[in-house]
Formats: sequence, C-alpha cells, structure tokens
Amino acid sequence: MYPPELVRPMQEELENAGFISLHTAQEVEEILKKEGTTLVVVNSVCGCAAGTCRPGAVASLQADKVPNNLVTVFAGVDAEATGKAREFMIPFPPSSPAIALFKDGVLVHMLERHHIEGRPAEVIASNLAGAYEEFC
Repeated sequence: MYPPELVRPMQEELENAGFISLHTAQEVEEILKKEGTTLVVVNSVCGCAAGTCRPGAVASLQADKVPNNLVTVFAGVDAEATGKAREFMIPFPPSSPAIALFKDGVLVHMLERHHIEGRPAEVIASNLAGAYEEFC
C-alpha cells in the first residue's frame, strides 16, 4: 500500500476531471449495475499512468459522446475495489494502469497497460473517443 500523501495528487488528477474514486467492492458493484456506460480507470503510481493514462483519459472527455459514469480505482491503494473491478474485466489479466468501458455492466472496450505504455496521451484519448462514439 502506498502512503495517502503520495497518491492523493494522482487521485485528484482524475477527480478534478469528474471521476469518482471507488474504495470498496460494493461501490464497484453498484456503479456497474447502473444502466448506460461507465468508464473505469485503474490508476497507478507508475510513469505511464502519469504520462499517458490519466492525461489520455481526461482528454478523452472532450469527445462529442462520453460515458455516463466516470470512476477510478487505485491499484496498490484500494485493493478491495481494484480486485472487484478486475473481476468485471475478465478475460483480461490484471493490469495497471488500465482503462475499461462498460455498457450496462458489460465490458465493451479495454485498454491494458501494453496499450497505454509508450503511447502519447493523445493516442489514448483518440482510442477512447472512438469507443465512446461506438458505445455511448
């Protein structure tokens, strides 16, 4: 587990863009039961989370269509919530950072770490905007 003072700015980067931080398995289950689309960002302390994942997720919200719900879980911090979110992301193996789009509780689009690492934030944002166009 990481110290709260270390991860707080990383959480706030997404929260300031409208994401809700989830901390329990119950919160994850409740949000994914909602109708509509939900974007789940598995946040991380790694460099690719800071350099491309979070900025790409935030930039993607400038698209014409966006998800109804924006949430985040923090790997290495919110173990219970992260574990439950990852259950919904099967068959994809655990990955952080990661970004998943759900429609009516069903996984419809997934970006694993290997899709994020080494790619510019603009590429992440564009990929997500395409998924929003199709599913939102």
